[in-house]
Amino acid sequence: MKVLKFGGTSVGSAQRMKEVAELITDGERKIVVLSAMSGTTNSLVEISDYLYKKNPDGANEIINRLEIKYKQHVDELYKTEEYKQKGREVIKSHFNYIRSFTKDLFTLFEEKVVLAQGELISTAMVNYYLQECGVKSVLLPALDYMRTDKNAEPDPIYIKEKLHIQLELHPDAEIYITQGFICRNAYGEIDNLQRGGSDYTASLIGAAVNASEIQIWTDIDGMHNNDPRIVEKTSPVRQLHFEEAAELAYFGAKILHPTCIQPAKYANIPVRLLNTIDPTAPGTMISNETEKGKIKAVAAKGGITAIKIKSSRMLLAHGFLRKVFEIFESYQTSIDMICTSEVGVSVTIDNTRHLNEILDDLKKYGTVTVDSGMCIICVVGDLDWENLGFEAKVVQAMKNIPVRMISYGGSNYNISLLIKEDDKKTALQSLSHVLFNE
Repeated sequence: MKVLKFGGTSVGSAQRMKEVAELITDGERKIVVLSAMSGTTNSLVEISDYLYKKNPDGANEIINRLEIKYKQHVDELYKTEEYKQKGREVIKSHFNYIRSFTKDLFTLFEEKVVLAQGELISTAMVNYYLQECGVKSVLLPALDYMRTDKNAEPDPIYIKEKLHIQLELHPDAEIYITQGFICRNAYGEIDNLQRGGSDYTASLIGAAVNASEIQIWTDIDGMHNNDPRIVEKTSPVRQLHFEEAAELAYFGAKILHPTCIQPAKYANIPVRLLNTIDPTAPGTMISNETEKGKIKAVAAKGGITAIKIKSSRMLLAHGFLRKVFEIFESYQTSIDMICTSEVGVSVTIDNTRHLNEILDDLKKYGTVTVDSGMCIICVVGDLDWENLGFEAKVVQAMKNIPVRMISYGGSNYNISLLIKEDDKKTALQSLSHVLFNE
């Protein structure tokens, strides 16, 4: 069985819902995870904001506007009066439920209940449409099986057990429709998965049913080996290792959040990124398979600040690095890159909120210099240290560009270079030419 996930833009209108229905009705049994219709969650957040501010009139105005929009979608989606009526009843019941929160005390708990309505409505609409088309489709309520533990982490044993019970209730179904993002917490309250949202749901379901493949459908054309806005003649990356995908995700590549594909990685289930605009394209496959010796992609992240701490006392000084890292930890500031020498250490950060306080504390241990307006360039692929030549190619491409830091060895899938933001375009174009076009 395969698990397919469609995001908010993929079900963002009646027409898009029909296109999704066409994609998933190929005769194979599958579980389909759906997000809320695009724009809905933002509106529900706005409604919640008015309710926090004890402004029920403002909330009701947004509720009424959103309900009218959904009624239009219902009229466009269904052909028969029977299903139009079913759709209207679903819309009415959910929006009346949302209105009930304008009369009482509003807290974080109520907000999560309100936010869950988007996924509950979109899945009900698509399920009814499939049934109208004669497809054996059933709704699997995510709130009946998707649960987090007391640490707000998914509970895989509970999920697997309860999901299999739900599936066994409908053995003849062709398609199971379920909600992404929403769940219950350890206390039975409605909650959400936070990181990764619906992608995380799909990955957890895939691991629970031991799916043959997890498909993430978006309106983005897979993953490219460089930024098409900066580099001409980029080409799609057809295969990535989970670790390569994680490296690229940090650099803002239009790819899955590394946390949300962990369940698939550990269960050894491949994840395929596909494009709803071009459904025949092969997309990008992410798995535990490595293409030996191949460099896959180059990515960049700007807004980086480099900090160098130079100390003559560091030479063989016990605990120096620990003291440096504790300063960053105390200000909840993550370090991206790190390079060390006998007399100093250089690190990069992308969060400068507490930069002045960090610098003041670091000056207790040595001379501190700062370089802002920097950019990290990341080269990703099979870069095992026993592979010959890849370092030379990267250095060759960067021969005319000043490099502030180089980091390699923390991963077999990544070399990172720190350069000035002004040199980003030249660096990406040069690396693309040397690594992919020569």
